[in-house]
Amino acid sequence: MELGAAGLQEQPFRMHGRPLVFVAYAGQQAAFDYLERTCSHPHGLGLFQGPPLSGKSTLLHQFAEHKLPDTEVAVVDGAGLNSAALLQAALRQFGYDLEFSSVNELLNMLKVFVQQQTAAGQAPLLIIENMHEMNPSALRVLCELAELKVRHHFALRLVLASDHSMASIVAAPAMNGISKRLPEPFSLGPLSQRETTDYLHAKLRAGGCFDPENVLPDDVCDELHDASGGWPGIVDRLAILALDSAENCPIRADQIERLELPNCTEFDAGETVADDDAEKIGPPNLFLTLNGKTLREMTMDQPRLMVGRAQHNDLCINSTYISRHHALLVKFGSATLLMDLNSTNGTFVNSRRVSNQVMVHEDIISLGNHRIKFIDPNAKERAVLEGSDFADTVIMKDLSGLQKMLAGGNTTQLPVPPELAVGDHQQ
Repeated sequence: MELGAAGLQEQPFRMHGRPLVFVAYAGQQAAFDYLERTCSHPHGLGLFQGPPLSGKSTLLHQFAEHKLPDTEVAVVDGAGLNSAALLQAALRQFGYDLEFSSVNELLNMLKVFVQQQTAAGQAPLLIIENMHEMNPSALRVLCELAELKVRHHFALRLVLASDHSMASIVAAPAMNGISKRLPEPFSLGPLSQRETTDYLHAKLRAGGCFDPENVLPDDVCDELHDASGGWPGIVDRLAILALDSAENCPIRADQIERLELPNCTEFDAGETVADDDAEKIGPPNLFLTLNGKTLREMTMDQPRLMVGRAQHNDLCINSTYISRHHALLVKFGSATLLMDLNSTNGTFVNSRRVSNQVMVHEDIISLGNHRIKFIDPNAKERAVLEGSDFADTVIMKDLSGLQKMLAGGNTTQLPVPPELAVGDHQQ
């Protein structure tokens, strides 16, 4: 069917280049919120995941162009890039189209730019798509860039995007420059059935159609949702095929083709939160008690939280039974991991001594005579979380790993105290 027969002036379901219209939906807003948190956080490094044709690229470009008006942003496709090509692409995106004869010159130029921007209070953002397809030499340069600091804080904000889970790549020893920034992963979710209908009709209107329901009735939109799994890129592809093969309007449900859907088993897709459940979703809460009396309540709204006797801890407990650096809580997606930091008297969860433990709702952490109640209704199944790549990605094997993390900017943004100098393992 010709586009004009459907009341269209141009193809609304573009597979390449800029979309005709950017249609908002819940999963996209969750992604924007995640990207904004990543850019504002001192550690500023995120892993952005989603299957092929899930709309990652469109969303990332939209974020780069419209959400950060005062920030220098570069969006680079990392597929097949070596170190020189990566640096050239990043510099070009940042506005420098210069010819250099060596990787070192390119790297030094990019370092100077990043440090100058960060010193001026505008840390630049580098978004790399298809990170899993980068050449090893480019990954090494990426780690070097990730370690850049200005006044003890990481200088370059990074978002690494991929069609695959990046946990195994980030956990590799050679990727320490990335992993020590404790990247938080985000998995993009699909459109709901209602959102798919709104998405299709909005695109038809943008293409010039005044009566989109006459082209794609609601039952056909529902069929497109089921056939696509709700992934925007597949919705677009199936809609193009349906328009091309139909002889007249309206298109029928039996004219919708079925394609093989992308494999989403490598990582959990983000879930669309219903309005009734919106208040249930939030960061974990901690309640510190002593002899049944609540001493402090706090929300774990940062990627990590350090507990110990020393004043610079996020949760300072003044007790001789507590080590200076006793335990660390680290968030990884929707999960939270508790790690004992070789404390003298140990860390206990529900009366059982642990070295590391994935937390679940209403767990009781015991540190000396103090108790911390962990409240997170989203953390329900310990066994499922322990079966993931969580621990392999974020556990720090010894105190020296913690020292490196603190040297990169501790959670209270205070100078690293002398007692944490490398080589001091006293608790």
